[in-house]
Amino acid sequence: MQNQGNCYKNVWILSGTFDGPPIANRLLELNYSVFASVLTYKAGQAYIENPKLHIITGKLNNKDEIINFIKKNKIKFVIDATHPFAVIISKNLNNACKEINTPLLLFERRSLINTDNNFFYIDDLKDINNVDLENKNILLAIGSRFLNDTANYYMNTKANVFTRVLPTYESITKAFGSCIKNSNIAILEPSKNNENTLEKKLCDFWEIDYVLCRESGSYSQKNWESIVSGSKMKLFLVKRPKVKNDYCYSFNEYQNLIDHIIKTNIDN
Repeated sequence: MQNQGNCYKNVWILSGTFDGPPIANRLLELNYSVFASVLTYKAGQAYIENPKLHIITGKLNNKDEIINFIKKNKIKFVIDATHPFAVIISKNLNNACKEINTPLLLFERRSLINTDNNFFYIDDLKDINNVDLENKNILLAIGSRFLNDTANYYMNTKANVFTRVLPTYESITKAFGSCIKNSNIAILEPSKNNENTLEKKLCDFWEIDYVLCRESGSYSQKNWESIVSGSKMKLFLVKRPKVKNDYCYSFNEYQNLIDHIIKTNIDN
């Protein structure tokens, strides 16, 4: 039986397309009003249509914008399910919620350290330094934010640099504005159905020796692990950063997160 009081509990989810939709769907089933913040219009399309779901598109620049949004929309719970490497927004959410005493719930994907002879965990994008990179083909699957700087670093090691970027305006613009040759850029949406055929063909076509990606726990990471495992390629995974959030509850299971919200509603 649904708690009718839930309709007065507004929940704000900040996430991409991986964790946000399933969390939102469960809350909507329980009659919560859900605000979902995404970076692009396309990301918003991953969410179902529902009169109690409100999609907000675009970046939040600072703590004050977050506080204003919470107050304006009478948000009762904030869920930080952003990308594990999105440390700035997580820090701003932590500080904003702490300042106005709004519950902050952090959803973190499990960090699964896989053991494989072809997998190597590194601390930074520029930490591939224990192999000879000269004339080797390295594929950067790291997003677009640090693409040019990272590509330039590995070009200076005399490696041949390639990249796969998402089909978004920002990613495409940064990729073709980087130091990477246009012929070495692929625009590709990561496979989500465990059939990483395109990524595999891309690696074969470019004769990739090394793949660099981030330990995000997403389907993109899993794709690269699947492709590299058992091959002659090597996968370098940048360990996720440790964000110091002192004002939040942390969860790595959807149901535990939902149960906490329900329990807090009842207690209040």
